[in-house]
Amino acid sequence: MTIPKDIPEKWFPIVLPLQQKKQQGLDAAKTKKKWTEEERRVRANDREYNEKFQYASNCIMTSKYNVITFLPVNLFEQFQEVANTYFLFLLILQLIPQISSLSWFTTIVPLVLVLSITAVKDATDDYFRHKSDNQVNNRQSQVVIHGSLQKEKWMNVRVGDIIKLENNQFVAADLLLLSSSEPHSLCYIETAELDGETNMKVRQSLSVTAELGDPNNLASFDGEVVCEPPNNKLDRFCGLLYWRDCKYPLSNQNMLLRGCVLRNTETCYGLVIFAGPDTKLMQNSGRTKFKRTSIDRLMNTLVLWIFGFLVCMGVILAVGNAVWEREVGSLFQSYLAWDLPVDNFLFSAFLSFWSYVIILNTVVPISLYVSVEVIRLGHSYFINWDRKMFCPQCNTAAEARTTTLNEELGQVEYIFSDKTGTLTQNIMSFNKCSINGQAYGEVIDPLGAQPKRLDFSSFNPLADPDFCYYDNGLLKSVKLGDLHSHEFFRLLSLCHTVMSEEKKEGELVYKAQSPDEGALVTAARNFGFVFRSRTPGTITVTELGRPVTYTLLAILDFNNIRKRMSVIVRNPEGRIRLYCKGADTLLFERLHPSNHHLMNITTDHLNEYAGDGLRTLALAYRDLSEEQWEEWSERHRQADRSTDCREDRLADTYEHIEQDMMLLGATAIEDKLQEGVPETIAILSLANIKIWVLTGDKQETAVNIGYSCKMLTGDMTEVFIISGQTVLSVREELRRARERMIEFALALRGGETAAVSPSPGPPPPRPPSSTTLDSISGEFALVINGHSLAHALEADMEGEFVSTACACRAVICCRVTPLQKALVVELIKKHKKAVTLAIGDGANDVSMIKTAHIGVGISGQEGIQAVLASDYSFSQFRFLQRLLLVHGRWSYLRMCRFLCYFFYKNFAFTMVHFWFGFFCGFSAQTVYDQYFITLYNIVYTSLPVLAMGIFDQDVPEQRSLEYPKLYEPGQLNLLFNKREFFICITQGIYTSVVLFFVPYAILSHGTQGTGEPLADYQTFAVTTATALVIVVSVQIALDTGYWTAINHFFVWGSVASFFTIMLAMHSQTLFNIFPNQFHFIGSAQSTLVQPLVWLTIALATVICIVPVLAFRFLKLDLKPQLSDTVRYTQLVRQKTRKPAGRCMGGVRGVPEGRLGARGGSRRSGYAFAHQEGFGELITSGKNMRLSSLALANFASRHSSSWIDTLRKKKHSNTHPPQSASGESSPAPSYVSGSAPPLSNSSSLLGGSQDTPLEEGTHMPPVILPQPAGVPSTNTPPALAPAQVPSADSLTPTSVRSPGGDSVGGWNLSLGAVQDALFGWRGAAARISGTSSPGPPPVPKETNHAV
Repeated sequence: MTIPKDIPEKWFPIVLPLQQKKQQGLDAAKTKKKWTEEERRVRANDREYNEKFQYASNCIMTSKYNVITFLPVNLFEQFQEVANTYFLFLLILQLIPQISSLSWFTTIVPLVLVLSITAVKDATDDYFRHKSDNQVNNRQSQVVIHGSLQKEKWMNVRVGDIIKLENNQFVAADLLLLSSSEPHSLCYIETAELDGETNMKVRQSLSVTAELGDPNNLASFDGEVVCEPPNNKLDRFCGLLYWRDCKYPLSNQNMLLRGCVLRNTETCYGLVIFAGPDTKLMQNSGRTKFKRTSIDRLMNTLVLWIFGFLVCMGVILAVGNAVWEREVGSLFQSYLAWDLPVDNFLFSAFLSFWSYVIILNTVVPISLYVSVEVIRLGHSYFINWDRKMFCPQCNTAAEARTTTLNEELGQVEYIFSDKTGTLTQNIMSFNKCSINGQAYGEVIDPLGAQPKRLDFSSFNPLADPDFCYYDNGLLKSVKLGDLHSHEFFRLLSLCHTVMSEEKKEGELVYKAQSPDEGALVTAARNFGFVFRSRTPGTITVTELGRPVTYTLLAILDFNNIRKRMSVIVRNPEGRIRLYCKGADTLLFERLHPSNHHLMNITTDHLNEYAGDGLRTLALAYRDLSEEQWEEWSERHRQADRSTDCREDRLADTYEHIEQDMMLLGATAIEDKLQEGVPETIAILSLANIKIWVLTGDKQETAVNIGYSCKMLTGDMTEVFIISGQTVLSVREELRRARERMIEFALALRGGETAAVSPSPGPPPPRPPSSTTLDSISGEFALVINGHSLAHALEADMEGEFVSTACACRAVICCRVTPLQKALVVELIKKHKKAVTLAIGDGANDVSMIKTAHIGVGISGQEGIQAVLASDYSFSQFRFLQRLLLVHGRWSYLRMCRFLCYFFYKNFAFTMVHFWFGFFCGFSAQTVYDQYFITLYNIVYTSLPVLAMGIFDQDVPEQRSLEYPKLYEPGQLNLLFNKREFFICITQGIYTSVVLFFVPYAILSHGTQGTGEPLADYQTFAVTTATALVIVVSVQIALDTGYWTAINHFFVWGSVASFFTIMLAMHSQTLFNIFPNQFHFIGSAQSTLVQPLVWLTIALATVICIVPVLAFRFLKLDLKPQLSDTVRYTQLVRQKTRKPAGRCMGGVRGVPEGRLGARGGSRRSGYAFAHQEGFGELITSGKNMRLSSLALANFASRHSSSWIDTLRKKKHSNTHPPQSASGESSPAPSYVSGSAPPLSNSSSLLGGSQDTPLEEGTHMPPVILPQPAGVPSTNTPPALAPAQVPSADSLTPTSVRSPGGDSVGGWNLSLGAVQDALFGWRGAAARISGTSSPGPPPVPKETNHAV
């Protein structure tokens, strides 16, 4: 969107930020606007006036094609692929008879087949988009027309219409709320589709329109709204309503946005301001992008290279033709003249060039693209059929909604995840508490039995039957009349803004603005203190069966600055008491000095709760005298009535009364994670995948979840909080974070010879290159909020933000908008050139899902918008582990092996023509029979390579999950790249040389048994073709790592089909039927009976295959890959395994209980998920008609594996090394006994360093590693006791010979292989379900001599 110079100044805060970002809404063509909209003018009930501005209709269109545009647009997109254009060019050449030696149908049939398959697939995808659009556009809404309500489809709603909404209906467009059936024209909405939050929000109409509740009154409403133009700011709206010669300001509190759901409100009316593509939801949705994998892009480059190579070969052969025709061919002119229109050797060479281009085009046959699509389709079906990704609770299976991105699933480096509904269930439960220094909620049965759930029904008939609690001690204290326990739950039942709805006697339904509040009030309800109802001035509670009504004197509401809320109530006896709950860090400062001892005990409990990732609150109270209350009440009234700085005056008033409080205790709430989230994140982290959480929630909530799901751990070196409000402050905070990381990296590089200590002098220079940050091995995390992120995403700041964030192990972005999520993903794609995956479950995640290379939708609680926009979908976050590490890794492996073999076999096939050209006078004569050329890629070699591409495995799925390090070759793109491509074509060229020159050398002097020579063209063609089929079949047999019955049938069946078809085509029968088509009559029968021919075929096969076998055996013996080591491990286990099975290793056996506690003081600032409370709304009485309201440390994995060596080499080749120290040993890890500080200025670098072992003894290169969590029971004989690392070291050991990393120059010890496979050898111990609190003991600093 461009901003004109004369734009009204009042729109600057909204529109100016859009100048710095690309507009993500639909195209201007869709909105049919011919100008840039500066402001919007909408007149109610006046379609003629509004149509002058050509505003967009409410019809949305997410599809790409229609019936008319499908064919041209789709063909245009397909011919953007270089290969399709290349084959179209070849087809045109084949239509010229003077240069074509092959029939045109050999190219047009496969080309049409490829285009048709792709078109059908694209049409199917777009059909479902059309279906989804039609479903939305045809929803019914009620529009006020001429004083009556008429039903209209959503697509027919126009700007300026007044529509009626009913409870639980979706909002059809962005509406200005005019009136509501609720008191004071309030209405309650759920915004899960917009920001992912399921807690309700309140909206209110202007008082002047509140009485327009009747359609007749609304029909006469002619107000005009002047407001900001369409934009993507979900939390802002600025405008004015002009009506009856007055103007009224409008804000976001008066707006109902499309995508919201009306809750707990019978009816309401709204004026349409923005419709269709102009709505804020659609402005944030982004556009549908055409996604292609990195292998597709590489193949386009390779096709260009091959075409260049093809041109070079054509030029060489054309020059040879010119020389031959001039020097030798001229001798034949007297009796073998040139065909017309050839009249000289140059023109003959010109035609020969194009003839050879056609003959040699099989280096990239079109069947390659058909095969790729078939293989991708097979991989997609495997995902759809995977029963281990099926959720029985939701009855939902995994679905591959695209077939073009499967192999990219094996190359993901960054995952961007939503929080609410993706990582969590968004279900809060009261878990633990501390009352007067006594901790409750930790239930440990010494016999290991499952604790029993408490039954509250006999004690309290009003208890919630769904409430789960297991500690009977707390219930006993309530029954025994413990005063502190009673006061604790009394506070929870009074200090909140929850609304209660009692549908029938005893059946209470709580509606809370925050799910945390609902959990606390429900806990109080079950322990006998039941919140029943409220009025503007009273709160009614049933206390242990006795109804009590408290007078509500004041609510001191919550906000993000106070991080606490209080209520002042008067009990029936007339005593006035203030109850307060909030963040302990702020509440402890306001306690009476006599609480010092109790505060220390409670702090210990809070640290323990925070270590378990629970959301904590501290509770306190204060008794007030009548005089204190009267004095404060008057002061509060004056602050409330002040016209200037009202908020600050109220905050000072609240601060004055919230002093000298008495501590009651603390609560701990669990925001339940989805099943398997910590384990999934742990395994993905071990696979070197970085996970970023992008959430609309507040910082404290997001950080809590970060600890719960083990993204953040207590052993991290430092957690950086970026919260600056200006560009300069954000830049400074990012700079300080980088300096801290570099200080840590320099400390590690200093080793054990010199201690790094601060010294006076100039500050360190500005951070060096990104290579230095990339090499940082410490454990850091970054937390940044939405305001700071907006500055960090600016053009001059994005580089600093990316370099800082990517050096961290975990990144959490809080309070971000949907568009900011997409911009963060785009930033990583732009700067890191890494494969990204975005996963979410709500409409607020759609833009992020569309922007990432791979989009995954969770079919959860927030609708299906994310699923519809995604490439893959399933119901649980934990399935992501299997999608990437099993299906993604296999798909990448299979596709790479397929491509390597495909290029090899086609170069081996085609290059024989090149060598033959030097012996046939460069006449463009083919070596093989034309039917063999046609059937080679379609019949003889297509099915074996398809079987390998669909079914092949290097290790079983269990090993892929146990050894996450196996995923890293895909991230580094090791299995198919330009280097591997050149190796494949080199092998193919070598094979072609053998296949041509060995038969040529032997048959040129060979004779039959009758003495007749074998040196004829047809015998040579049959011998070469037979040797080619046998060689490539043996080669694919060697390349296949996982044999199935299908593989056997296809490989050996293809060889059999070759002989069958060849004998049939060379038979007398077909020659008699088609004498002009089958010229090789009897050639196969006469050739294949000659022993010399079979000797030639055998010799050629041996010469082709033996070097490959020798190279692979040497590579396996001298420098095995990780998968080779895992296969060897599996083989040894199978030989030594006892009959009794063993449990699976890895982190999959983690119990659902506590995953290890941390020391330290990291706690939630406040456990509420909303920004502003309902206190003022409640005390005003505006809403009183309704009775309801609406693995601990996976970090230190300094692997000595070959992959990490490759990473270091990659960086050192790109950038000069910064330091030579620390290169030969793993970096030592820092372990802390306390949690990292959540600050910008302090760092935690406690603990001691692990000393790496230095071994000089060579050991066998392949040893027996163990998966995570499985104890080693078989030590290789070569591992002498003196060489086994001691238990107190736990340091991965790397053994290097003087040869460095050259072939044969290094070996692996047991620790090194385990480190290479798992990333960190202690991971199993950290995930294995240990219940001891705190991190494991710090290893002693020792030196080992072997």
